[in-house]
Amino acid sequence: MDGNKAKLIEELRAEIGDCRRCKLSATRTTIVFGEGNPDARVMFIGEGPGKDEDIQGRPFVGRAGVLLTAIIEKGMKMRREDVYIANVVKCRPTVDMAFVRDRPPDEEEAAACGVFLKKQIDIIRPEVIVTLGNPSTKFLLGLKEGITRVHGRWFVYEGIPVLPTYHPSFVLRNGGDASPLKKDVWEDIKKVLARLAGEDNASAALQTRNGSASEPPEEKKDEEYIPTLF
Repeated sequence: MDGNKAKLIEELRAEIGDCRRCKLSATRTTIVFGEGNPDARVMFIGEGPGKDEDIQGRPFVGRAGVLLTAIIEKGMKMRREDVYIANVVKCRPTVDMAFVRDRPPDEEEAAACGVFLKKQIDIIRPEVIVTLGNPSTKFLLGLKEGITRVHGRWFVYEGIPVLPTYHPSFVLRNGGDASPLKKDVWEDIKKVLARLAGEDNASAALQTRNGSASEPPEEKKDEEYIPTLF
């Protein structure tokens, strides 16, 4: 592990402190900073902590976290601790600030907290970023198109390839453990694995921040999806 990166991550957490930069601080239990390897080759970015994350202070530990962990460990054949996982905001956003029902972060919250996510990215400099769902994809890339149109297509943020895919919670809300969206997520993740292995030719298709997305390349059909993979 790069000791300097680990130190910089620790210093960033100290800079956040007992954050009161936006209204989410009024209802949170715990700041969910993020976790993983500062030398990670892959960084996953979601929108914000949920109930379980707020209690434990760790990202993606509820049902969505179980699915993300399975994608990483069973699908990608990596250990969860070898990637880095974070969110756009580090406190739980809830409807009407009632701390009952989760919601995506609003623009004010994302602006106040997102600066720290960008600093995390700048320190870690992963080989690939995977954005999970609309809020993180739109925050990082400035896109107007929704996740159903851009998932599986390559973009770039500050020189780092970015591949959006569905948020695990959206997958679970649309079919649960048998969700057909798992197939789409797996096809997206295979592109990440190919890039990490140097086996893809996606460089020419990378889109700049705020750029319009190109049409996705034709999918290969030679690998059969195994629905029980994760």
